[in-house]
Amino acid sequence: MEFKYTRHQVPRGSRPDAETIDKIYLLKNVAMLRATYQIRLLVFKAVESHKKLVLKVPPSCQFLASLKRLVKITGKTIMREDL
Repeated sequence: MEFKYTRHQVPRGSRPDAETIDKIYLLKNVAMLRATYQIRLLVFKAVESHKKLVLKVPPSCQFLASLKRLVKITGKTIMREDL
């Protein structure tokens, strides 16, 4: 995956809810989830550190099209787990 920046863009920080040796966890208790800036930053961190991003969401949570595209682009970097 290639990340592109314009001349003036500077990535901001985002902290996961938990982090282990091989996984980064983000917990969201929502009905629908899209590819937010927070998620994109954590995906970048996961790719750079060779970890998996685990999105812990309710079983009924729907991923919107933007997040589905991101999952498809990043391959096996993003995983979904139920709360």
